[in-house]
Amino acid sequence: MMTDANGLFSVQGLVTLVSGGSRGIGKAIAKGFVQHGATVIVSSRDRETLERTADEISTVDNPVTPIVGDVSKQQDNETLVGEVIDRFGRIDVFQNVAGVNMRMPMEDYTPEEFDRIHNINQRGVYFLAVAVAKQMFGQGGGVIVNVDSLNTYAPIKRVAPYAMTKAAVLSMTRSMAMEWADKGVRVNTIAPGFILTDLSRKLWSRPDMRAWAEANTPQGRLGEVDDLVGTAIFLSSRGSAFMTGQVLRVDGGFTAGVMWPIDDQ
Repeated sequence: MMTDANGLFSVQGLVTLVSGGSRGIGKAIAKGFVQHGATVIVSSRDRETLERTADEISTVDNPVTPIVGDVSKQQDNETLVGEVIDRFGRIDVFQNVAGVNMRMPMEDYTPEEFDRIHNINQRGVYFLAVAVAKQMFGQGGGVIVNVDSLNTYAPIKRVAPYAMTKAAVLSMTRSMAMEWADKGVRVNTIAPGFILTDLSRKLWSRPDMRAWAEANTPQGRLGEVDDLVGTAIFLSSRGSAFMTGQVLRVDGGFTAGVMWPIDDQ
């Protein structure tokens, strides 16, 4: 285990809840916090996947606690927070990662598909964050890290409902930061660029898509889920103590400017 118990960027011993923690970005963040000595609780809807992830990322001296919960169901959110408090007494850090996406033209989404995306990505992340924050108020403060998107820089075609929810997450983050700072709660957001996950590898296996993404990312590659861990730890540590309401874009430079096909010479 890597620890930095007295360091500026330490998360040693912090009780850390990760929603959407069974796979992808959430799993990588949870694993990173375990490796740096945090007490980690992971939550997602699917029990089998969640428990397998918890076993996989646990260490001998730092086991991970899985708690099943669907962020789109308010009762699940209240139960999740209650269980964490019953077991650990507090929540120091909340990584608000849960989210879904569907790719299609705007006119093809059914109301049910639209509602599912919004119920998880917008309504769910809002009410779970509120439930966590209420606990943090009483314990003297805490940190919430939401997950934004490249879509809040510029919407990508054929993911309109997803882009809309992430725009809401960005505005939500700033609103929470303003309202909760005097209660000791800091709220920031991470905006990933194009990240290779289990769910996106099929898309990025297309040579045309891979070439386009690499050509338009100054660092010349797609991101890996582990690329987000350092930012999540920074935003959760004393190193970011005077930061709230901010978005940190972890995108290899994609949003730094416009790449164009001109000879450097």
